[in-house]
Amino acid sequence: MLDSIIKFSIKNKLVIGIMTLLLIIWGVWSATKLPIDAVPDITNNQVQIITVCPTLAAQEVEQLVTFPIEQSIANIPDLEETRSISRFGLSVITVVFKEKVDIYFARQLINEKLKEAEEKIPNGIGTPELAPVSTGLGQIYEYIIHPKKGSENKYNAKDLRTMQDWIVARQLYGTPGIAEVNSFGGELKQYEVAVNPNRLKAMDISITDIFNALEKNNQNTGGAYIDKKPSAYFVRGIGLVTSLEDIKNISVKNNPGSVPIFIKDVADVRFGNAVRYGAMTYNGEVDAVGGVVMMLKGENANNVIEKIKEKLPTIQKSLPDDIIIEPYIDRSVLVDKAMSTVEKNLIEGALIVIFVLVLFLGNFRAGLIVASAIPLAMLFALAMMNVFGVSANLMSL
Repeated sequence: MLDSIIKFSIKNKLVIGIMTLLLIIWGVWSATKLPIDAVPDITNNQVQIITVCPTLAAQEVEQLVTFPIEQSIANIPDLEETRSISRFGLSVITVVFKEKVDIYFARQLINEKLKEAEEKIPNGIGTPELAPVSTGLGQIYEYIIHPKKGSENKYNAKDLRTMQDWIVARQLYGTPGIAEVNSFGGELKQYEVAVNPNRLKAMDISITDIFNALEKNNQNTGGAYIDKKPSAYFVRGIGLVTSLEDIKNISVKNNPGSVPIFIKDVADVRFGNAVRYGAMTYNGEVDAVGGVVMMLKGENANNVIEKIKEKLPTIQKSLPDDIIIEPYIDRSVLVDKAMSTVEKNLIEGALIVIFVLVLFLGNFRAGLIVASAIPLAMLFALAMMNVFGVSANLMSL
């Protein structure tokens, strides 16, 4: 068979030349479309279910949240493995599917079963949510925002975290290829109602009354409309809280014939922050705030990072002049170094092979013809990698 292939190739040089040219074009085109990364992503085909239940101990999380969810998803087809972690206030369930299952189809199957699981979880404990479509190698870009030298005392940790959540992260969302932007450090701003127990007792008000008053007095209500030709007047009730004063003036108790009791009469209303479990510092000196950009599974890391860098100058203009965004982990740097290593090794290897072939064959032309199999084989490999969705990385190349 090999002899017949050789004879056909010799007799039909034009056909072989055209096929070789097509192979080169296909290989070069595939190389431009191939996802490039530093190392292969060996994360299995998994979906994570996360439930935050801050008032429960680990045993209760396992009993009331994790176990009902695991039972609900047990009969999903093409399921390989289910494992879970139940900790104080947190349930994380990892569902592993077979590699042939599309990740979005797998998430749809999980979503359908979660509706059943939610009915088994007691009200008010927590709502199961799916983790973003990312992998263990999804952290492609990490940065911090911090004041410039001389402005360290101008902004506190709460100000920086607010800038990160409402300015930087919100503008990064919508970038093609990004699954999520996680914020770290700083103080998460909250509206805080610090109840005075003595005042509650004196005015015969319970904590439940406070909760109900805050819930019922923080919403807009839509009504009908009054038709006055040629205009129509829409009836609305505006009740959304927009400031601390609005919270202070919410009525808790309003008995007929008596003076209304407001939130400000039984509590101190102020800006507070969520409980901190850690901190992020810049050079060990100032309290900084950072973000981690998670890449969508299967995306090209280099392309996504390039789009992030294109957005950063616009985001920087939205921040105060003395606040800067400083990246400290950029996957593209690692990718470039890995690719340069691959290119250097491949080129050196090809040159050594060509030298050995020329030396042993004793003919420069014959050596080059035989050595031409190296780049052609590489182009064919790149084309097939693109067909089968294998990324170009240090190991695959």
